[in-house]
Amino acid sequence: MVHVSDAAARQIQRLLSDEGRSDAFIRVSVKSGGCSGLSYDFGFVDAPEEGDQTFEEHGVKMLVEKKSLLYLLGTTLDFSGGLNGKGFVFNNPNAARTCGCGESFAV
Repeated sequence: MVHVSDAAARQIQRLLSDEGRSDAFIRVSVKSGGCSGLSYDFGFVDAPEEGDQTFEEHGVKMLVEKKSLLYLLGTTLDFSGGLNGKGFVFNNPNAARTCGCGESFAV
């Protein structure tokens, strides 16, 4: 399962509300690239695609494409508003190392 923290859920719901897309899903995937070899990608979509895994937590409907699920199992999407910057953060227990910015990882 892929998790969504309370803070991330509030921010996602705020963004969806601002865009008038309260029924949209958030799609999370892993792409090749970044300093460490793999990077996270996410955005809003209106419907699942064939093979998507669906998770729902704290009112957020999340889709994970099948090929990315192996890399993301147990991951929590969080939202940080701290001193180091504001934004979404992936806490991925599968990552053997991450880059300095935290936007890419290796397994």
